[in-house]
Amino acid sequence: MNKLEEIQNVCLKRGIIFPTAEIYPTISGFFDYGFIGTLLKRKLIDYWREFFIKPLDMIEIDGSIILPERVFMASGHVKNFTDPVTQCKKCKSIFRADHLIEDGIKKFVEGKTAKELTEIIKKNKIRCPKCKGELSDVKLYNLMIKTEISPMGRQVGYLRPETAQNIFTDFQRIYRTSRAKLPFGIATVGRSFRNEISPRQFIIRLREFNQCEIEMFFDPENPRCDIKKINDKSIILLTRDAQKRKEGAKKMKIGDLLKKETIPNPWLAYFLVKEFEFYKSLGIPEHALRFRHMLPEETPHYSAGNFDLEIKFDFGWKEVVGNAYRSDHDLKNHMKNSGCDLSVMTDAGKKIIPHVVEPSFGIERTVAGILLYTFRREKERGWNWFKFPSKIAPYIAGIYPLINKEKLPETAKEIYKTLKNDFDVFYDDRGSIGKRYARADEIGTLFGITIDGQTLKDNTVTIRNRDTTKQTRVSIKDIRNVLKNNGI
Repeated sequence: MNKLEEIQNVCLKRGIIFPTAEIYPTISGFFDYGFIGTLLKRKLIDYWREFFIKPLDMIEIDGSIILPERVFMASGHVKNFTDPVTQCKKCKSIFRADHLIEDGIKKFVEGKTAKELTEIIKKNKIRCPKCKGELSDVKLYNLMIKTEISPMGRQVGYLRPETAQNIFTDFQRIYRTSRAKLPFGIATVGRSFRNEISPRQFIIRLREFNQCEIEMFFDPENPRCDIKKINDKSIILLTRDAQKRKEGAKKMKIGDLLKKETIPNPWLAYFLVKEFEFYKSLGIPEHALRFRHMLPEETPHYSAGNFDLEIKFDFGWKEVVGNAYRSDHDLKNHMKNSGCDLSVMTDAGKKIIPHVVEPSFGIERTVAGILLYTFRREKERGWNWFKFPSKIAPYIAGIYPLINKEKLPETAKEIYKTLKNDFDVFYDDRGSIGKRYARADEIGTLFGITIDGQTLKDNTVTIRNRDTTKQTRVSIKDIRNVLKNNGI
């Protein structure tokens, strides 16, 4: 069992994340968050807002998950949002062709045409992994989930495969009502849907997932991005040249990357630096993070340059943030197809279609990375635990009466009541105190507050630190300050 599988078992055991409708035969690619997972996800998104949205005074919107077909015809998704598939001629199982090739012969084939993939499969005699049957020619399969709108079902719609298109179709309204001036950002948080052929690896590849996306609109001739503060900062980057030469990623200064035009504009550079800092603050070590400059053949149809932030998992590097320089692709195409004027006036009095830099964060993959790198196996404690950063820990404290008598439960419940309105805390009086500590550690709770016989004598409690397991005696009136100073 690899580490991620072990973590998945903990998530099932503690009700953190588990398969949707698991009491029935389940459809893969869908997961629910339990009460602990919901707190973790909510705090992660709130922290994301604090880290990215507030510093730039961005506008945030909440868009519909169903959009009419015309939106995706204009954006190019109807034509281009595809994956290559092949079917076993014997057992009729369907597979992603690129995954079969990568798993079978360890060859990276992103961006290859259906014809090229077919030739690779035949040349290397790759067979069905289930029954060893012969595979069909590769075809392209559109990943969007189609739906019918209206009682007669005459209007075609799609569950959005990304949250970004809401921002582009709402752009004119938001720009006018907010009285915005370039550069400015519009952010959104919500669910997206992709009809994945082979969902797998827990919450890594899903059919329904959460995204946090930003569209930063700017004048390409005058970006007005202050990069003085980030010029000397570094990121770990796997360049296109390094990929071709099969070399590793290296730490590089942002200023140098901008001078060489490896990074095409300052707003993209700004977000790469911020993301590197953000993911390290989530408990993911620097050595497990890298940006990869996507090769031309694998760059999405809408992008003038993509830099994926990847996390190293047990099974390899996987994208968690897609950074795209979408140029004016989306606004230009929506303007053409809708007939609406989506241009804006610059300070210089010039009418332009703004360019866009888009950081797109996958929440589930981020959660998977956090779970992986904050998970601790510890023989001394006798149990495994999560070292969640304080900003995103589901619970800051557990409140425990040492025994269920001598008025200890009543005192513990009073403390719980005084704290619960300001902090995420829970009350637990089941089992030995050691078992309660173990349960709390396993869901990443920062502190354990124990009420014992001495509490009734001098109004003090024992506070146990999750990370060190050290216990200190604190006055009841000082608990709030301890939590504020050490927890959040």
